[in-house]
Amino acid sequence: MKLTRDQVSEPVDAHARRKIAPVICYPVETLPRPDLAAYRAAREGWQKVDEVIVPPRDARSFNVPAGCFFRIVSIEGPQVGDLNLWSADDLGERFFSGKTRALNGTHLSTGDQLWSSLPYLRPMATITHDTLDWYGFDEYGGSVHDVIGTRCDPYTHRLLSGQDYHYCCHSNLTRALAHGLDRPKEEVEPAVHDVLNVFMCTGFTRDTGQYFMKASPVRPGDYLEFFAEIDLLGALSACPGGDCSTEHSSDVAVCHPLLVEVYRPKAPPQGWTSPGRNPYGRQHGE
Repeated sequence: MKLTRDQVSEPVDAHARRKIAPVICYPVETLPRPDLAAYRAAREGWQKVDEVIVPPRDARSFNVPAGCFFRIVSIEGPQVGDLNLWSADDLGERFFSGKTRALNGTHLSTGDQLWSSLPYLRPMATITHDTLDWYGFDEYGGSVHDVIGTRCDPYTHRLLSGQDYHYCCHSNLTRALAHGLDRPKEEVEPAVHDVLNVFMCTGFTRDTGQYFMKASPVRPGDYLEFFAEIDLLGALSACPGGDCSTEHSSDVAVCHPLLVEVYRPKAPPQGWTSPGRNPYGRQHGE
């Protein structure tokens, strides 16, 4: 949060400096785009091969083979989910929310891709359908499915409240990953990373630039659908904030379960191949 602007007087050219037009940091005109029509056609005759119920204030892991689809579905009431993704073969390759934000924007929807961490930097999953794409941006600058927040965690909770809370999304994801891999929590915790906040409605205040949340517009039956570009290991936390209309990291909010469904198409999308790792040679200069 910026300090109140009363400590330094404005220079004479302040207005001119503010009027300088912005420049997009990462122009994406040359970025390869997914063939959404081919992805949609691949749904025809697909078969559900797995489903996982994520209990309230908890998380579960799941696997999605490359070339398959998965959905995160609201089933009982408004509920936000925190999503982590890893390469199924390498926990070191994980979802890179910062680069995904830089390439797509602060909030994701149909056609956007979730990119993996350096040095891999390749699409992990493509969003193929979003039943909340009607929401757009509201009068407060809020929208859904953000890649700006981190995840509620017990360390920040302890810092701000002086209390321990063990069912923050970070802890939930840590438990889910540990159980899914049958490894100790302290061993896998460093692999838990910043998330896609599925169904969460967020933005930045215009006066102070603070990250805000508001009641999610999600309702039972809404879903966010993905196509797995590589073999994926995922974990989803049903946030202890419920629809995040008041607070998170507590047992006060009304919370609901979420559903993960995995679908295998009869054949991969026409022309699709799983992307290879980024071809940069890692020389990094002299």
